[in-house]
Amino acid sequence: MGSWPVTVLLPVVLALIMFGLGLALTGADFTRVLRYPRAVGVALGCQLVLLPAIAFGLVLATGPAPAAAVGVLLLMAAPGGATANLLSHLFRGDVALNVTLTAINSLLAMLTLPVVANLALTYFAPAGQERLGLQSGKLLQVFALVLLPVLAGMLTRAARPGWGARLDRPVRVLALGFLAVATVAALIVERRNIGGYLAEVGVLIPALCAIALGTGYLVPRLAGVPRPQALACAMEVGIHNSALAMTIAVSVLGDIRMAVPAGVYSIVSVPLALLAGWLITARTARPERAVAPRFRAQLIARNRSAR
Repeated sequence: MGSWPVTVLLPVVLALIMFGLGLALTGADFTRVLRYPRAVGVALGCQLVLLPAIAFGLVLATGPAPAAAVGVLLLMAAPGGATANLLSHLFRGDVALNVTLTAINSLLAMLTLPVVANLALTYFAPAGQERLGLQSGKLLQVFALVLLPVLAGMLTRAARPGWGARLDRPVRVLALGFLAVATVAALIVERRNIGGYLAEVGVLIPALCAIALGTGYLVPRLAGVPRPQALACAMEVGIHNSALAMTIAVSVLGDIRMAVPAGVYSIVSVPLALLAGWLITARTARPERAVAPRFRAQLIARNRSAR
């Protein structure tokens, strides 16, 4: 069980993050799916079906403790977030597609997270845990944690556009500050057990992150999605809302051990995403650099022959 600093701070962190997401969203972010039907469909398929299936297979293969196994699947069911948008922008991905995917995924998470949690808890059956129950009060907690802050942010932006622009940066900074405090509090509470937790997921989580990034890029490319959109899909599928997974684990399921995979993921995912973005852009830039000299040589030869 988590202590009160963790159980209180994590919901506050999540509410701020989701409120900040709402401040950045408009109705066009949801209707934009009509512009990218293939990219959105492929990315959602990877996020909602393929990635949880891969995670389930890796969990069975590596055999972590039941609580850690549930935490891994909970993490893989969490949507992306603002970090994915930032990384996509850094590597010239289609940021508009990122925003659309984040908006849709955040709404779908109300249903997908309880379903995944139910299946994981039923299969791995950690001691003392019960199913979420799609009609239980715990589903209302997921609804309140995910959707209400997003709606509040969107309404704030619609009613007071100037406020939305001014609040965006302070909300992000405040959320990061609370997240840092909550993480430190969690480490202090579980300082005697943290080594064992990390040993269980220390290899599994980086492997899952790398697979998620690769899947998010390669599957859309194989489906004919253009490179900027595929790169956006890679960041959206590869970067998960760790704060959401941690909050569900601690505040809804009441087991801090289930939050460990999300905590580790929040540390390793950004460096791996930066590496993946660099590899993708370096690979696509190399043919352009190779073609350019030949093109210049052809121009020189044509000029000489014209003389």
